[in-house]
Amino acid sequence: MSLNDPQWGNRGNDNNGGGRRPNQGPPDLEELWRDFNRRLSGMLGKKGRGSGGNDGGNRPPVEFDPKFLGGGIGILVVLLVVVWLASGFYIVDAANRGLVLQFGKFKETTEPGLRWRLPYPVQSHELVNLTGVRTIEVGYRGSEKNKVLKEALMLTDDENIINIQFAVQYILKDPVEYIFENRYPDDSVMQAAETAIREIVGKSKMDFVLYEGREQVAANASKLMQEILDRYKTGILISKVTMQNAQPPEQVQAAFDDAVKAGQDRERQKNEGQAYANDVIPKARGTAGRLMEEAEGYKQRLVATAEGDASRFRQLNTEYAKAPEVTRQRLYLETMQQIYANTSKVMVDAKGQGNLLYLPLDKLMGAASAALPATGAVGETLAPQRSAAPVISNEAPPQLERAPQVGGAFGGARESLRSRDREFR
Repeated sequence: MSLNDPQWGNRGNDNNGGGRRPNQGPPDLEELWRDFNRRLSGMLGKKGRGSGGNDGGNRPPVEFDPKFLGGGIGILVVLLVVVWLASGFYIVDAANRGLVLQFGKFKETTEPGLRWRLPYPVQSHELVNLTGVRTIEVGYRGSEKNKVLKEALMLTDDENIINIQFAVQYILKDPVEYIFENRYPDDSVMQAAETAIREIVGKSKMDFVLYEGREQVAANASKLMQEILDRYKTGILISKVTMQNAQPPEQVQAAFDDAVKAGQDRERQKNEGQAYANDVIPKARGTAGRLMEEAEGYKQRLVATAEGDASRFRQLNTEYAKAPEVTRQRLYLETMQQIYANTSKVMVDAKGQGNLLYLPLDKLMGAASAALPATGAVGETLAPQRSAAPVISNEAPPQLERAPQVGGAFGGARESLRSRDREFR
């Protein structure tokens, strides 16, 4: 029979059967609901409704049925137990860890996934985020302009006050220590950060903290903070310390800027002096090296010349021992040739005369060169000029008991000079 049938569920209301529902067909829902209300009223000590109500007729009062009461309470208890046990299911995300507490005492740590524990009040759980990065700010809040001077002002080793603002980032490495070993672990991070940075700044110079040592100060502060937090068993791992700002107080900022400019000028002048030294010193070293090389060359040349002269003297000594006269005359002639080759004027003192003859070799050489033909035939070349050195004859000089004689073009000139000298006398 279809549910849309108007007689469905109302078969118990016909005249047949005295108001009782026949055994065939589905139950009457309205009758079940009325029956439930009557039984409930009976349990509460009330009588059922009379005729004229919604029950469709006169019905006797419903009596209390203990079996029905026991069955309903049992079902209710079972449902409550099922709901209570189902409340023990919980989900742990991948970034979290679960802490199970039994009567308020820690029992175990659970990994990510769907987990179950004994329901409350036997057991309870807490979820702790391990991968989330947490940040605290020291010396400022929100932005660098919103300063907290009580935290930012610090004293350096050279008794100068500086304003430092930095941020600390940290994560959790042990959720049990983070939850149970400290009451306020985040406040412990703030206090440890301020303590560590004040200790490091108090042992450093102002210029080191403000300029070249900022990264080192941050690294040392991170290491010291981690040691303090590990000693307190906070379960916190410091990941990074970032120096946001480090400068002197505003009251002395102008004077500090002047000192910084003076320091920069000093560094600039030092750099310029170093550049000048780098330009001059290599040149001086090069000049010194060149002089050393020249001196070494001069030394080697003198040594070689002396050794050559000594060797030549030994050879001449050997030849002189063989032929003294010939060697003596040869040495004299070579010496005179070398002397006359380097001079343009010669004074000659004739033996037994007492007159000093002057040979103007420079003028004689000039006259000899002028006497040469200026032009020549085509295809002919001009005669080459003679050497400036006079031609010395092989005759022995007057000192060797021989009259000196000059051959070549100078012989006639010498005779004419002598004749003119006689006429003058």
